[in-house]
Amino acid sequence: MSEYNAPFEIHVHGEVQLRADVDFAQLQDALRPMWRYAGARSLADGATSVYEEEPGIQFEAREHMLQMCWTVQGDEDFRQVLDEVCMSLNEIAEQGAAIEVTFYDTEFDEDEADDDAESRDDFVMLFVGPTPAAIMQVQRDLLVQDVINVMERHFDASELSGVVAEVDKLFSERFDALVSSLDLSKRPRGAGGGRSGGNRRPRHLH
Repeated sequence: MSEYNAPFEIHVHGEVQLRADVDFAQLQDALRPMWRYAGARSLADGATSVYEEEPGIQFEAREHMLQMCWTVQGDEDFRQVLDEVCMSLNEIAEQGAAIEVTFYDTEFDEDEADDDAESRDDFVMLFVGPTPAAIMQVQRDLLVQDVINVMERHFDASELSGVVAEVDKLFSERFDALVSSLDLSKRPRGAGGGRSGGNRRPRHLH
């Protein structure tokens, strides 16, 4: 994707715990759609973000950790890149992880736009993991955290056990339905990749 006249700045943020046997070559292959989209010939060349203050894509070999705080200029077709990358990361991930992706509309100027014009900013949360149960575990944990953060404004944490139990019940029911359709067997604690949409989030910097 050419960086010229690109309608979006796309920021990818998250960290994925990889299996201990995964090496740089395997990671480079898994992330191939991303660095090729950036016009690079290798992960080493494509790991740099368009913003110097962002660490980009990093492989911490000792901790077996993939860390991403990386921005690329692009278009809506980057969503297909994300789907391909998530499928590949599922194959090398040690546990479930969430990846935040924000599309910043570079063509929208709030000062010059008409009153009824709206920005095309978008936020997507992606989930990867070695199993559907591992992915659901991350989804469950994030939802519980969000619910507690909101409700603690009005209630003590000790009063929220029933709410958490209801969240667990919802995920248990979803997992049971998945088991029935795919013959799986490991329920998430407390109870393919997934995604959820949302509003624009601020860029994360390390």
